Amino acid sequence: MKILVVNCGSSSIKYQLFEMPRRAVLGKGLVERIGEPGSALSHTSHGHTERRPTEVATHEQGLELVLRALTEGPGKLLDRIDEIEAVGHRVVHGADEFTGSVLITDQVLATIERVAHLAPLHNPPNLAGIRAATRALPRAAQVACFDTAFHTTLPPVAYTYALPYMLCEQYRIRRYGFHGTSHRYVSGRAAQLLGAAPEAVNLITCHLGNGCSMAAVQRGRSVDTTMGLTPLEGLVMGTRTGDLDPAILFYLGDNGYDIATLNRICNTKSGLIGISGSSNDLRTLSEKAASGDARAQLAIDVFCYRVKKYIGAYVAVLGTVDAVVWTGGIAEHGWRIRAQCCADLPQLGIALAPQRNAEVVGREGEIQSPDSRVKLLVIPTDEEGVIASDTYELIEGGRPYEAAAKTP
Repeated sequence: MKILVVNCGSSSIKYQLFEMPRRAVLGKGLVERIGEPGSALSHTSHGHTERRPTEVATHEQGLELVLRALTEGPGKLLDRIDEIEAVGHRVVHGADEFTGSVLITDQVLATIERVAHLAPLHNPPNLAGIRAATRALPRAAQVACFDTAFHTTLPPVAYTYALPYMLCEQYRIRRYGFHGTSHRYVSGRAAQLLGAAPEAVNLITCHLGNGCSMAAVQRGRSVDTTMGLTPLEGLVMGTRTGDLDPAILFYLGDNGYDIATLNRICNTKSGLIGISGSSNDLRTLSEKAASGDARAQLAIDVFCYRVKKYIGAYVAVLGTVDAVVWTGGIAEHGWRIRAQCCADLPQLGIALAPQRNAEVVGREGEIQSPDSRVKLLVIPTDEEGVIASDTYELIEGGRPYEAAAKTP
């Protein structure tokens, strides 16, 4: 079965074409800068990547471009577009309505739209991708996979905010959590690497990219996570504040900043780029810091400090920890960042092996020292593979999802 996995951002479409059930990636690509100057498609297949600059005004046009790339030209992977039997869509926010992936119906679409105000930067483009795929592939099944689903196991003590309870009930204010497909994949894969069932291990999973989150996973279930009602809470991120005293916003409001401006500041002007004033990319900041840029160094230090603080918090939540798992673009490749986050934690049983840590870059591996009580695992995430597996299971009733290693 050919399954197309689609991840629509506000101005992009990431996609992968899978052959199921063997979970082989046949091709992948990215449509970027949708509705902006300089839009283009990058399509990878048969070991070759082709970049096609072209004007893309809408997500529907972007998806049409993807389908042409899959069926035309030297990078074609399909003879007919109807070879795609199902499309799996990443949807960021499902509130507490969805505890797993679902076949998309009109009712499901209506629910995703109803909770879109909880993720205004994410759910609208997710919906645009679903509608575009439904129109372009009317015979294909459409499946929604939710970032929030893995965290629906949070207990009330972890998801309840200390606001008036009536407000929380009326406006559905609670911790929802995000990056669920990533935390789900790496926690399952970590259990495999530890030679144990997911129900037998406690893990701290760290998804560090431009968006960052951590989760406390107790016996296979998420029991706490850093992101909250929205993806703004928690760790310092590329452009987002993370944890923040809410009175700061009241203070800025009293000084003339309106709600829309404050929203933009917190989501797009803060985090690493806000502290450094120069970049949201830790690679660039590391170069600047090495050249003596004090604000770049401060941004790195604040980022790592917040990760370290949450490691300590989640050790307290879990009681015992079998492994800390590192995933996402920063954590998979940034060995210096991992080293700084793990420094001086012997009281928690966490000790990094410097040489091993430096060698494990962009691949799976253990990076703890022999005397570390806690395993430290680098596991490249596979969110698209999770979506493809869930989609296949829903369509064909195949084997239940389990975290398998990526197909090379």
